Amino acid sequence: MTLSIHSSAVIDEGAIIGIGTRIWHFCHVSRTAVIGENCTLGQNVFVADNVRIGNNVKIQNNVSLYEGVDLEDDVFCGPSVVFTNVINPRATVSRKNTYKPTRVKRGATLGANSTIVCGATIGIHAFVGAGAVVVKDVADFSLVVGVPAVQIGWMSRHGERLDLPLSGFGTAICPVTGEKYRLENGRVEVDQG
Repeated sequence: MTLSIHSSAVIDEGAIIGIGTRIWHFCHVSRTAVIGENCTLGQNVFVADNVRIGNNVKIQNNVSLYEGVDLEDDVFCGPSVVFTNVINPRATVSRKNTYKPTRVKRGATLGANSTIVCGATIGIHAFVGAGAVVVKDVADFSLVVGVPAVQIGWMSRHGERLDLPLSGFGTAICPVTGEKYRLENGRVEVDQG
């Protein structure tokens, strides 16, 4: 696979971009950004300095990834997802030394127009609903929605809702893949047994 960069995109010298990645119209990738293999950056995506993007990441149109954002492998960012990197911004006060990191772990989905306030970690295969505002960490496999985002359920690796209580204990099967999941002490894991 080859790298594909649209002629209207601006890629600063020094940026690292993996093979098989496609970068579409009007994107800007800053000089110290690192983008993995087989990623897709939709129209009008901005990737700031020191941003790390893993392999197989899909970023839809109109997303800006500011310094401090780290997307692990297989993350999906829906259209117009918003990231921040300062808790209390002011136009006249420089706070570049107070950036708070945001980490989105492997396989997570961020729905269209969701906002991820800096300092939050989105768990493995978590699912943030469209329009949600995340102000705190999101657990692995959890489904969160609303403003501010609250957990309403659990999701499989395949992106299907699991029939599990929010807390306590339980088991569930992904309705599409048949993969088994176990809830114990507020954590969901793939059942290996």
